[in-house]
Amino acid sequence: MKGDKLQAKAPITISRPQDLLPDDTVASEESGNRHKLDTIIGQSAIMQEVFELVEKVANSDSTIIIYGETGTGKGLIARAIHKNSYRRDKPFVQVNCGAIPENLLESELFGHMRGAFTGATSDKPGKFERADRGTIFLDEIGDMSPDLQVKILRVLEEREFERVGGTKSISVDVRIIAATHRDLEEKVRKETFREDLFYRLHVIPFTLPPLRERKSDIPLLVSHFMEQFDKKKKKEVQGVSDKAINIMIEYPWPGNVRELKNIVERLVVLKGEGTILPPDLPESIHGGNGRGTSVSGIELTKDGICLNTAVSEFEKALIFQSLEKTQWVKNKAAKLLHLNRTTLVEKIKRYDLQQCSS
Repeated sequence: MKGDKLQAKAPITISRPQDLLPDDTVASEESGNRHKLDTIIGQSAIMQEVFELVEKVANSDSTIIIYGETGTGKGLIARAIHKNSYRRDKPFVQVNCGAIPENLLESELFGHMRGAFTGATSDKPGKFERADRGTIFLDEIGDMSPDLQVKILRVLEEREFERVGGTKSISVDVRIIAATHRDLEEKVRKETFREDLFYRLHVIPFTLPPLRERKSDIPLLVSHFMEQFDKKKKKEVQGVSDKAINIMIEYPWPGNVRELKNIVERLVVLKGEGTILPPDLPESIHGGNGRGTSVSGIELTKDGICLNTAVSEFEKALIFQSLEKTQWVKNKAAKLLHLNRTTLVEKIKRYDLQQCSS
């Protein structure tokens, strides 16, 4: 980097599906039917390998399993594969197998017939039917129960299933992409994941690198998110000092790109304008060195700060952290925060918090 700070720059554009940024991609059609993602944040060699693999496998119907830590962008890669395939104009249906209670997941996947269980007042198609001729993305498949694993195996082998409470077999034409942050081989050894299902899924494996293994991408990611939140929040943060960006590069980012995005949003909102300096960084990233009188990443400048905004952003960050730690199970998140579930749900709605793609 030149000069004394990293200035926000326009994202680099290329004609390949390169992006691991939750909820921020803009799709467009090029000449012919080639699809691209206009925003690319990731020039590291390891990410270039991932992008090349996306191009190679996108237009096939081979089953794919994506491995990677939480927040690395597994859902975005799955969507990029779909959007660059001949199925691009058909549905892309995502199911988080770890977030839906086990007793509801079967109905969510395969649908149910009227009267199949209490509350089933009408026939309802499941995610597999809705994904017909398109792609279904089974996120966190490593958390699926053994009973459901058997039924997923049948769909992989025969492309058919029955609704809950039904007897008629339903055939579908879907491409299956699965993802997990678990070590499935270890789960197979422990007999908590079916070996035959593992090999059915393991046709084309992807492994997404954690952010700490692609540090050269961090300045680009920070610049992109800063520009994005400046516009969204109507702020005028102009850049990040060399010292601050170096601290961010050295931080291990356990929450990966998702954590980085949330931190940049927080910095933009609290700073408002000017250049991000080391004292502006949260305690968890900065480690407390040279922070002066800053508290929890908030610095009281000579111009003062809006207390209500600072408190709201701090509350929002804690709520999001509790939801991430509990895989968005609201009862568990409420217990972590010593709140009633209804109070937590109200705050989630108020802050418009949404679960990002893996």
